[in-house]
Amino acid sequence: MRLLAAVHARKLVASCGSVPQGLTVRLMICALLFALFVPDWSGHTRIPLLGADPTFTVEPVALDPQDPQRQRIGDLVYLGGIRLKSRDPQFGGFSALSLAGDRFTLLSDSGDIVRFRLDSQWQVHDQSFAELPDGPATGWEKRDRDSESMSVDPKTGAIWVGFENYNAFWRYDPSFARAEAHVAPPAMQGWPTNMGPEAMMLLPGGGMVTIGEVKPWRGHKGRAGLVFAGDPTVDPRRGFRFDYIPPKDSSPVDMTVLPDGRWLILNRRFAWFRFSNVLTIVDPADVKPGAQVRGREIATLEAPLIHDNFEGVTATQEGRATVIWLVSDDNQLPVQRSLLLKFRLDPVARGERN
Repeated sequence: MRLLAAVHARKLVASCGSVPQGLTVRLMICALLFALFVPDWSGHTRIPLLGADPTFTVEPVALDPQDPQRQRIGDLVYLGGIRLKSRDPQFGGFSALSLAGDRFTLLSDSGDIVRFRLDSQWQVHDQSFAELPDGPATGWEKRDRDSESMSVDPKTGAIWVGFENYNAFWRYDPSFARAEAHVAPPAMQGWPTNMGPEAMMLLPGGGMVTIGEVKPWRGHKGRAGLVFAGDPTVDPRRGFRFDYIPPKDSSPVDMTVLPDGRWLILNRRFAWFRFSNVLTIVDPADVKPGAQVRGREIATLEAPLIHDNFEGVTATQEGRATVIWLVSDDNQLPVQRSLLLKFRLDPVARGERN
């Protein structure tokens, strides 16, 4: 379609030579016709989209490649994991995930949506590809769809997405078919580009919390945190600020609410050309206006264990067990992988009950 539009545009531009008015009017008409009939042109190469074939394969991965029998890492027990692979060059870059029953939704930092079901044998079914229906700016450049965080309202199914470069939140309908509202909160306007709402989640009692990679306000430590008293797309001014102190040399990249109400924060560090991740748990009772909040470290994924650029986390409940899922952003590089890992929270080593 894009090629056909370009052919028509060239014919229209050529016909502009017959316009009797002066050169200025002729150029204005040509420019208007070109804009009307070649809507994909933006002055830049448009961001690639996932193809029409949603097929991808999976293969199992071990927690410790040198010791496949190993299961425990800190307060977590490894329940299994897979690597997701597709021939589509746009596949990957996953920065957020959600889970309803056995149905997964993965969101990439290019606005790509991958959905599938995963059975008890780690086989995938009902795969589908899509793109965000709307978002900041035109959507022609990657920075326009740098979707880094996602949270789903379990009651309504509405979906909130955080866009890093625009320091904005957009709310979508449960099917991801249309955008319903969006906002760039005033408290986030000073956050630098590419250091926006990396971590975000809806709160069980209403409201939202987000933590950026950005350093906090002057005179504070850690990373900037915001609690919104309600839906920020409705009223972004009610709430308060706090400071999150991540583990050493780490930055928060995602967060989720555990079934018991505590916050689980996924932190990432990059050193010596290797990624590692630290999971921390925060008691929401400690999060108050102006507070400096530190999480309790429960597990670290680093070499020689399986490791990559894990950027997405979600938690569910299976029976009485709290289950944690992680997904990695491969940056669409051949040296990295799209990994989906499953753990059970099991802090028995500390004498705690799950």
